[in-house]
Amino acid sequence: MEITYDVTEEAYIDFNLYHAKNSKTLKKTMTMQRVLVPIIYLVMAVVLSFVLDIPILFMVIPFLIIGILWAIFYPKYFYRHIQKSSKKLLREGKNEGVLGTHTMIFTEAGLREVSATGEKLVSWAGIEHIGEDASNLYLYNSGLSAFIVPKGKLADVSEVRQFLLAKVKGRI
Repeated sequence: MEITYDVTEEAYIDFNLYHAKNSKTLKKTMTMQRVLVPIIYLVMAVVLSFVLDIPILFMVIPFLIIGILWAIFYPKYFYRHIQKSSKKLLREGKNEGVLGTHTMIFTEAGLREVSATGEKLVSWAGIEHIGEDASNLYLYNSGLSAFIVPKGKLADVSEVRQFLLAKVKGRI
């Protein structure tokens, strides 16, 4: 099976967002920041109320409101930051190997990806797992990188998905 497709800046950003939303480490980091910052705000309110000799209620209520707003809006900020960082990284240097036209050839032994910068051969054992969102399939070849395959270029997404699931076997 052979597929020719373009990896766009949008697909690259989608991959980074998908990875952030599904990485155990990043989810844990975001949860800790989402919870610890409001706790720090409350501790600051208590300390400031004693230091400034202000009734504790006058300090706790504003800091509590700020902490709740932080907990609600932090995930949106976090993912927007990932989008901006991804765009900056793309604009930093040459990205012909990441963005642009790619041809992927699936064989029984593995996959071959051909791009403007060369060719990569990966056996099925080299694919750690498969990820998927609304617009792309991600074939992870390491914990941080993946082959991005836009679903819009696939004639039959379910057929490709089943083929990949059979080859990767339980690493989804």
